[in-house]
Amino acid sequence: MKRPYLVVEWNDTETEAKGWLVVQNFVKGYAGGGIRMHPTVTKEEVERLANAMAYKYTACESETTGGCKGGISYDNKAADAYEVLRRFIIAMLPYIEAGVSLGSDLGTRYDNVLKIFDEFHVGIPLTKSMKNDPLVLRGIKDFDELLTTKIDGFYLNDVVTGYGVAFAADEAWKFTNKPVGAKVVIQGFGCVGASCALKMTQLGYRVVGISDANILVTCEEGLDIQKLIDHKNSHGEMNPDYFESNYVIQSNSEWLDVECDILIPAALEDVIHKSNAHLVKASLIVEGANIPISSEGDLVLKERGIQVVNDFVANLGAVRFYDVIIFGLVRPDPQAVIDDIENICRKNTRSLFAEATKQKRYQRDVAMEMFAPKVSDLLEV
Repeated sequence: MKRPYLVVEWNDTETEAKGWLVVQNFVKGYAGGGIRMHPTVTKEEVERLANAMAYKYTACESETTGGCKGGISYDNKAADAYEVLRRFIIAMLPYIEAGVSLGSDLGTRYDNVLKIFDEFHVGIPLTKSMKNDPLVLRGIKDFDELLTTKIDGFYLNDVVTGYGVAFAADEAWKFTNKPVGAKVVIQGFGCVGASCALKMTQLGYRVVGISDANILVTCEEGLDIQKLIDHKNSHGEMNPDYFESNYVIQSNSEWLDVECDILIPAALEDVIHKSNAHLVKASLIVEGANIPISSEGDLVLKERGIQVVNDFVANLGAVRFYDVIIFGLVRPDPQAVIDDIENICRKNTRSLFAEATKQKRYQRDVAMEMFAPKVSDLLEV
């Protein structure tokens, strides 16, 4: 399971964009994962992300889907980013039409992915057998309808991951019997970071710092998360014009300097690495982003005794949402979806921490054993 089953490289014909599709494994001929777009994306990163997706589907208790990932090395804020995404998807259509189910990730939007799929009459990618399964076809209709529903002011698909991260963080913090009202810092304020921040405040935590692509804002008394969300700019970034007078604005590179109990990296990969892992002040890190800690940085955290809820345990919300609705495992209702995600995120986190405590081992090392993918099927033909 360590080597990916399939790696496809793409070179754009109209820009310098480069991209990759990586399928780690198929389960019953099907694989799922998002497309990320960012100037720093590399082939190696996409391979790591596809591997993490395979673990994530295992953590989701999926018996139908393997892990894959798409990655495009390009500026997602560029005026032609949509056209670049479109050309990448066109190049990958033979795999998509065979059962490689690509969605959105950092730097892309799911509605744009679906728009391109619809242009080429793909709909939601399915295998041949799934296209003839009445339960799956009903699930697709239910999923489409749920994408239009809202919860706490967000579209459902925009909160499922962030809420799951918050539930995992809460469960881990409770497991350690630490005092309530812990201080939280979140790096990243996209859909995952913003929805996670909102749910953390609802759960009684104090979010004292948030960084986005431009700035870091802190407040010892706690930030007004709903107000920050309500006044995001057109790029989804925080707007200082609406900050309270007691908010402190700093460089977004200083997010590790903020005193906190729980740290949630919820944006880019490898933001905690060997050169800055010694600066982490939190006793608990919950990975809202995929692979936000480099392997070298992870060794530093392990040596320091910092506890970690790793990505495929914490941020599986979107994967679980898709899987249980498409295959008819959960009632197609927004609250039922959130309740299901809360249940599995809490269950996995508690099981992980209990086993790590029992073995007196680092959580990530235990998680890599607990949730290791065991199935590697062939593409359905």
